Amino acid sequence: MNTSNKPIANPVCVLREEFDDWAVLFNPDTADAVGLNPVGVAAWKQMDGNRTLDEIVAAITDEFDNVPDSAVDELRQYVDMLVEHGFIGYEVIGEMG
Repeated sequence: MNTSNKPIANPVCVLREEFDDWAVLFNPDTADAVGLNPVGVAAWKQMDGNRTLDEIVAAITDEFDNVPDSAVDELRQYVDMLVEHGFIGYEVIGEMG
């Protein structure tokens, strides 16, 4: 995946935040659910189709302490998993012709 891609949350997915900053993300179209830690929740909230993966990593780095250098790779794997299960996608911009 290209880190300049702009992931966008599937609007039918539901994020249920818990008291401990963890959350459950549910896709009613597929009945898939995934547990998200606080970093995953913060990343999910950034996936609005306006931010690149690099920009999301920068926002996570600003919000959390001690973000490892491997954050880009870990976020890429997280996004790949979310795409695979239909939680997010990418806005497709085609040429009009």
